Amino acid sequence: MARISPLFDGWGVIYDAAKRLPSEELKVSFLEALAELEDHECHRTRKFPKTRLHRVVGYKEPVYRADVDKISGWRLHLQYEDGQIHLKDIIEGQRHDDVLREIEAKKVRYERTKTGRK
Repeated sequence: MARISPLFDGWGVIYDAAKRLPSEELKVSFLEALAELEDHECHRTRKFPKTRLHRVVGYKEPVYRADVDKISGWRLHLQYEDGQIHLKDIIEGQRHDDVLREIEAKKVRYERTKTGRK
């Protein structure tokens, strides 16, 4: 049985995607992208053929982006926190080019919390 890396969705990204994705084809692509992100083998080998997961350059916190669908431009933003994957946002196709502006608009989602410290 394949090992699964859990995804955490504290910002309702999955719900938001179900409402905003304009076609059934994109919704299926979204589920396929989530499946690839959950696949521990992809993380171990650092190969993500569907989502092309990569780090966003130019932002102080480590933010990663993954394709939902390359042609339409829909993207997922996520971060690794304590070795876990946290979904942060879904970006529609027309707005994916200016990634730093999209992150800055919702920077509260991307700020690291200091856990375990008193």
